[in-house]
Amino acid sequence: MPPPQKKHWESMAKGLVLGALFTSFLLLLYSYVVPPLHASLASTTPEAAASCSPPLVEPEAVTRANSSAGECQPRRNIVFLKTHKTASSTLLNILFRFGQKHRLKFAFPNGRNDFDYPTFFARSLVQDYRPGACFNIICNHMRFHYDEVRGLVPPNATFITVLRDPARLFESSFHYFGPVVPLTWKLSGADKLAEFLQDPDRYYDPNGFNAHYLRNLLFFDLGYDSGLDPGSPQVQEHILEVERRFHLVLLQEYFDESLVLLKDLLCWELEDVLYFKLNARRDSPVPRLSGELYGRATAWNMLDAHLYRHFNASFWRKVEAFGRERMAREVAALRHANERMRTICIDGGHAVDAAAIQDDAMQPWQPLGTKSILGYNLKKSIGQRHAQLCRRMLTPEIQYLMDLGVNLWVTKLWKFIRDFLRW
Repeated sequence: MPPPQKKHWESMAKGLVLGALFTSFLLLLYSYVVPPLHASLASTTPEAAASCSPPLVEPEAVTRANSSAGECQPRRNIVFLKTHKTASSTLLNILFRFGQKHRLKFAFPNGRNDFDYPTFFARSLVQDYRPGACFNIICNHMRFHYDEVRGLVPPNATFITVLRDPARLFESSFHYFGPVVPLTWKLSGADKLAEFLQDPDRYYDPNGFNAHYLRNLLFFDLGYDSGLDPGSPQVQEHILEVERRFHLVLLQEYFDESLVLLKDLLCWELEDVLYFKLNARRDSPVPRLSGELYGRATAWNMLDAHLYRHFNASFWRKVEAFGRERMAREVAALRHANERMRTICIDGGHAVDAAAIQDDAMQPWQPLGTKSILGYNLKKSIGQRHAQLCRRMLTPEIQYLMDLGVNLWVTKLWKFIRDFLRW
């Protein structure tokens, strides 16, 4: 008689196959019988983007949205490459709020909450896209394709992204996405991550389903080959290309400092960059990577390590140019304002497990097989001045997308299947 663990994985594997086949069938059916949507909040907002005529060359690096000495105009045309497991959901919420506040035009996915990831981004994936369409903000998950994105935003658009220490990112990605990466199913130990890192080549298949989540995920999200030889000259060429194309690369480990630089670059107000940490994972019973395993994880993700080291150095050069003392003051102001909003908005003052969240509208999307993502309870009595801001700051990504009028029928179908199968 097969052991219970084997039965569990066999059942999950069969469920995944059946779910995938069922979803594919409905996608095909939908494409034949449902006409494209033509009306949504994103496409009817009055403040349209400027001309999207592409520049003849890649944009030059910018420092601040200055119009003259001592003053600036807020930047409203933004491309955010939303990388995985980098606090990007928190930054996404900031962009949603800013765009909603100023009635900007978003380029949203059609049917789901990403642009058909992990395939490369294409303009045709944008909800209500028509040739010549122009947008203010693009910010959902995609596998980056610069030329396709560039043609959807004005020439003065600001490009940003966020990186994270590759070993820590790998750890988070392994725990979050592992259940949907079949190559991990053969790992039998209590600490699957440690088992994998002892001999990753034994388990890893670069062509395996969802294998991209488990090696050089940053490089992959940026649109590059995540299987390159780390010694290849292409690696440095790609890193320098990212530096040319992106005006600011934020660091998850220094999120507050990153937001101060972003606020300065975009000429935004402090309220625009207030945040609560969203999509955070409950502490794992398995100890965090340290010592030898941390080194192994870094070596396994060496392309990302080269990328991170480059932009970690450039990040601190930007901090120096901004001014260390000024940075310390503005970080303190941001943290003070965040703490004030926490006391105003959050019931109990902290994040809670999914089972303790009282309002379904505040339930974050959970990884397959476990409810490890924390969420919040909104206070029952909030003054009129802060009620709207509190709710927007605490609303998870999927619900916020629906509030903005995005068609998420594929995501909703997948949730229905998961609920039905109790995944």
